[in-house]
Amino acid sequence: MTTKVVASVDTVDRFRAAVDARDLAALEDLFTEGVRLYSPVKFTPFEGRATVMGLFGVLLRTFEDFRYVGEYSGAAQTSAEGVTLPSAVLVFRATVGGKEIHGIDLLHFEEDGRIKEFTVMVRPRSAVEALGEAVLKGLVAEGLA
Repeated sequence: MTTKVVASVDTVDRFRAAVDARDLAALEDLFTEGVRLYSPVKFTPFEGRATVMGLFGVLLRTFEDFRYVGEYSGAAQTSAEGVTLPSAVLVFRATVGGKEIHGIDLLHFEEDGRIKEFTVMVRPRSAVEALGEAVLKGLVAEGLA
């Protein structure tokens, strides 16, 4: 196993623990300064650690009964640069506004193990719409939108 993969596995474990604990401080250390987060409800990515952390604060308050239910690891091409990096897919379930969400988080890791790119995909469409409305409301309340 290479150093990159080991660092990525450690990051995944730390990421899952931070999300489970809703610990924003622990999450912040896991992202690169220039992290990009691709959302299912916004065409352009959220860019930069401060912006992504603001979004995570809203997400952690918005999702009800959020839980990871599966995990896959390997390598995948990033959206921004199109380079192949160590990656992990975390399968999750949650509820937002009474709608059950099925989704995945696709994480791409920099050489130091920190998360460089983060893509969220959710289904069904009604859940995407409920999530979009709830997140926008939270972002506006926080002065982030």
